[in-house]
Amino acid sequence: MICYEYPLSERVRTLLRLEDMFDKVRYFAAQQDSQQHHAALLMLFEILEVASRADLKSDLLQELERQRQSLEALRRNPAISEDRLNDVLAEICRCMSEIHAIPGKLGQHLRDNEWLMSIKQRTSIPGGACEFDLPAYHYWLHQPASRRQAELAEWCNPMLPIYDGLSVVLKLLRESGKPAHHIAYGGAYQQMLAGKTAQMLRINLSRELPCAPEISANKYALNIRFMTLGSGRPHLCDSDVAFELTFFNL
Repeated sequence: MICYEYPLSERVRTLLRLEDMFDKVRYFAAQQDSQQHHAALLMLFEILEVASRADLKSDLLQELERQRQSLEALRRNPAISEDRLNDVLAEICRCMSEIHAIPGKLGQHLRDNEWLMSIKQRTSIPGGACEFDLPAYHYWLHQPASRRQAELAEWCNPMLPIYDGLSVVLKLLRESGKPAHHIAYGGAYQQMLAGKTAQMLRINLSRELPCAPEISANKYALNIRFMTLGSGRPHLCDSDVAFELTFFNL
């Protein structure tokens, strides 16, 4: 199955984008090749751009506090494992404490590094990071992989409390839904939401189906069109498509 997650709120959209970028930074930074470390640095710059558009620290702290209060209300519920509840609450409190400890604006340590900012400025230009444009960066890319990895960790680690916090929120969100099976007749599916509130939905689709979902949703209705893939312009699938749909809400 291929999983397609679609945010239904701006906050979840930002969290999903950050999760994807942090995952890529951690993957590329763990490799040995200089080009993969270049990709890791580009992802760090993208995180910095997203962080500059919203007050991520306060938004994330508010969401974690809201989840903490909701979970505290579940104490003495016989259907809830007390040990599991305590573990989740402890994880939330740890994340909140570490986010509170981040000094100043998220990523400020990167903005204060003139060398990194000179690279960021050049990488916004197509082909702007060539060796003749940034000889010092070219030198860095030819240093031992262990040195590059250590410095990437130094630049990334101060922002990891944000990653840990958003991971907790998205984990709780992803555990909140129950999948249901549906069929899109003629490749199209519509569901009236009738006041149903959700912050994210997920579509699971067989890998063998040569199509991908195009999703649009508002507070009244959900529309899914399964578009065929291949050469030429995608078009609506002319056969029935079986899929799994899950709504998530915190």
